[in-house]
Amino acid sequence: MADSTCSSAASCDRESCEGCPSANGGQPESMQEEMNAYSDVKHVIGVVSGKGGVGKSMVTASLANLLASKGYRVGIMDADITGPSIPRMYGMTGLAEADDSGIYPRLTDNDIKVISINLLLSNPEDPVIWRGPILAGLVKQFWHDVIWGELDYLLVDMPPGTGDVPLTVFQSLPVDGIFVVTTPQDLVKMIVKKAFNMAEAMHIPVLGLIENYSYLICPDCGKKIPVFGESRIEEVAKEMGILVAGKMPIDPKLSELTEAGAFAQAENPYLEAAYAALQILSVKD
Repeated sequence: MADSTCSSAASCDRESCEGCPSANGGQPESMQEEMNAYSDVKHVIGVVSGKGGVGKSMVTASLANLLASKGYRVGIMDADITGPSIPRMYGMTGLAEADDSGIYPRLTDNDIKVISINLLLSNPEDPVIWRGPILAGLVKQFWHDVIWGELDYLLVDMPPGTGDVPLTVFQSLPVDGIFVVTTPQDLVKMIVKKAFNMAEAMHIPVLGLIENYSYLICPDCGKKIPVFGESRIEEVAKEMGILVAGKMPIDPKLSELTEAGAFAQAENPYLEAAYAALQILSVKD
């Protein structure tokens, strides 16, 4: 018989409520995946961009380093399956270990837990030529098959755009909020709005905008040089009613550490506003 909590139980002739759109009071069934039994993740934070080439992974890793330096237990899920870069930034080689309980993330030199497709492939230079549903399935595995242990923050480095993988993350993981990464380009407003509108449609809070490659500091006089044009991020953030969570300059030292696989040593003083936004989540715990 139909469940008595069903809104159409009186007129229903189904023997089971399974699959009925009117079950659960007409509310859609949750699509969230179960967390791994050996994991306890307090907050899941997405790092997204409307287009590629904005340095999203550098922002993700910089924010992870900042949180780790403050004593938080941090993980990075590299969900950019076709363009993974997090392991290379931290100088990680070799495969992640696994047993009957699940997959164990690798540890960076500053104790950040990382999982990435590059830690599951025998040759990290092999191209990942998979269709959307397979990519989405792997992201789900990164959540329910990986033994994250106890984490205060899991940062999800997403691929650019609004395709299958970001949609899967928003639907399958308990995302507390996202940071949108952008650059000072003419199309910034349109690109940011695409990411913002997708998050809004999925009822995911936007914690703030982070502008990368915002300016270059002259090594001789210390003047800020807007290499890619004057920033408009304050204007865009004000119009959308969201926080400017950071303006990161072009920093050759960060690039050098990335190329050397030594990003665990990177310090980034430009994300304090993003850190403050995450503190608000912690206060609510």
